[in-house]
Amino acid sequence: MFTAGWHDRAKQLPAEPNALFKIASISKLYVALATTKLINDGQLSLNDSLSQLLPKVSQHLPNANEITLRMLLQHRSGLPNFTDTPNYWSNPPATASEKLALIMDEPADFAPDSDYAYCNTNYLLLTQIINHTVGYSYQQYITDRILQPLALQNTYFSLDAINIKDLMGGYYVGVQPNIKENDYGSMIASITDVGRFIRALNDGSAFAPGEQAIYSSVYKFEHGGLIPGYQSLAEYHPDIDTVVVQFVNTTDFDGYEWNLSEIYINRIVDILKKKP
Repeated sequence: MFTAGWHDRAKQLPAEPNALFKIASISKLYVALATTKLINDGQLSLNDSLSQLLPKVSQHLPNANEITLRMLLQHRSGLPNFTDTPNYWSNPPATASEKLALIMDEPADFAPDSDYAYCNTNYLLLTQIINHTVGYSYQQYITDRILQPLALQNTYFSLDAINIKDLMGGYYVGVQPNIKENDYGSMIASITDVGRFIRALNDGSAFAPGEQAIYSSVYKFEHGGLIPGYQSLAEYHPDIDTVVVQFVNTTDFDGYEWNLSEIYINRIVDILKKKP
């Protein structure tokens, strides 16, 4: 494990290998796995429609009768992306209901299953489906069925659950203050926990019998994440049987910092592949 840069720029505290980090969309892997477990247990079906699964919410979403659980998992629903609404990141809503309200009664981007578009609305709806199906929070379900069995003790669902001093500082290009206390609703984890999870997802130890086939038919086994102040990449390279996770705590939304991250991680992988 290697670190560089600052945990806190103002205090000039160096980056810490065990610091916590907002993992943003890497959390979709956990949600997809949780959904897979409910499908395997017979509590959900990939062919269930959105209108069946969330009847009240779906009244205000386009094509709810045609959108299936599979389409949500695969980003093929055609629903508008709530994080694309104007000025979303300036003052993001605090609750799932408020986030969904941003795209209620808006037209679809495309007909269900006719195209692909990465969309945070899909996975927000999946968390609400898990809540509705199990009768308690998706956070607790993921804790019980994924985090605890894999002994992931440094993975959390909110800023309230952690000591804020343990969270790596987050910085946005052109903005001086540390924005780590801005709450965007991200999961939080150590790099070790993310690495162990990616390993378990790829070596099969995250799955009960029957689950791996379902999961592999609907979602991927690695992911990236980006929110203001935090970007991450988590990859598995089967040819060298190696998990590589990279956390970077300086971001922009213009693509420059993200492209740098991809260059860095590709060089790291090249070095690992050349090792004897």
